[in-house]
Amino acid sequence: MTSPLAVGDTAPDFTLKDQNGQDVTLSSFRGDKCVVVVFYPFAFSGICTGELCEIRDNLGAFVSDDVQVLGISTDHMFTQRAWADKEGYFFPLLSDFWPHGAVAQSFGVLHEGAGAAVRGTFLIDREGVIRWSLVNEIGQARDFTGYHEALRQLA
Repeated sequence: MTSPLAVGDTAPDFTLKDQNGQDVTLSSFRGDKCVVVVFYPFAFSGICTGELCEIRDNLGAFVSDDVQVLGISTDHMFTQRAWADKEGYFFPLLSDFWPHGAVAQSFGVLHEGAGAAVRGTFLIDREGVIRWSLVNEIGQARDFTGYHEALRQLA
């Protein structure tokens, strides 16, 4: 794994398919919304389900007129769709399936041995600059408290 992107870095642009097969491009939010990019290792796994359920259950704290949340894993789009349908995730879950993990690698959070992203979270401002980040290993659940504080400071 390379070093994760840091606060002050410009987030690399990407276009990935969401769970419904629609293209989502990071730069399409520039000038309009901040974006929180949440990399997670595997759909249907325990820690990932808990983390995304926290986002789902507190969606107003993650998604608003000013902020969009984008979940990303190396799972296939159809896996993302089945998981979103099962758990009631109504925010974009993006597939970094092919080229496998290219977006996770560009953010410095691809664990090549596992073939999956570690738990990287990046708050990106309207200009595309990372303003807060947290990177945890695959087996270590993230704490979104710092995200909420960073979001308050951006507002």
